[in-house]
Amino acid sequence: MRGSDGRVHVPPAEFDPVTYERLTEIVPVSSVGTVVSWTWQSEPVEGQPFDRPFPWALIKLDGADTPMLHAVDVESADALSTGARVRAHWVDEPVGAITDIAYFTLGDEPEPAPDGPADERDPVTMLVTPINIEIQHSASHPESAYLRALQEGRLLGARTRRGRDGKPGKVYFPAREADPATGLQLDEFVELSDKGTVTTFAIVNIPFAGQRIKPPYVAAYVLLDGADIPFLHLVTEVDASEVRMGMRVEAVWRPREEWGLGIDNISHFRPTGEPDADYETYKHHL
Repeated sequence: MRGSDGRVHVPPAEFDPVTYERLTEIVPVSSVGTVVSWTWQSEPVEGQPFDRPFPWALIKLDGADTPMLHAVDVESADALSTGARVRAHWVDEPVGAITDIAYFTLGDEPEPAPDGPADERDPVTMLVTPINIEIQHSASHPESAYLRALQEGRLLGARTRRGRDGKPGKVYFPAREADPATGLQLDEFVELSDKGTVTTFAIVNIPFAGQRIKPPYVAAYVLLDGADIPFLHLVTEVDASEVRMGMRVEAVWRPREEWGLGIDNISHFRPTGEPDADYETYKHHL
């Protein structure tokens, strides 16, 4: 797309970065370009273009004024340099997405593009892009104790045994390293009940990708008996319209053989049938 300053943006931008107006002028560019800069990825991850070490490069296509990021197929880091000429290598069956470019290869002549679908399709109004992220987290000592307790069917909070005022501090669930209010280490674990009180909640009515529960359902902050900080979980086995602040609820645990190191050992919370808690008992925990 050509901007108000004459620059051609690749990938195309929806709005002008100078005037913020919608861009409308489509400009064809070449599938051949120049490497502006690059970096070597020695350990590829699942879902990337190659299962061996390869470079990511910022490539300015001929006719464009901004570079695009893509992978380049070379045998070693010595085979690529800034200023190298590269060309797009296309997938066998294009679908009209950036992934139609499988990767770039060294070369100064365009590679013939495969025949794609006729360009008589309706304008694109929504694009579904799969995203995956994997996180490796090293649990601290309080987190480890909290997670191991969950694996045993217990709920473990933590507090400062002696706060700055000489009294025990607030009980935090899940357990953490330090009291965020005082900065003191949480050095005493407290086993909590699996019953509690709904402090605030939201009714989820809108479906979204990856949703495992059919709307409507309730996501609520539950203040466990003995805790000072509520945590978020599901409240079911009751009509969403009947959930309310102060409702007394209890945990429903998954079958023992399904327990692991996670709060999802608790499937959900359900009403206990007890009278609602008085607002004064949880008003400072909203």
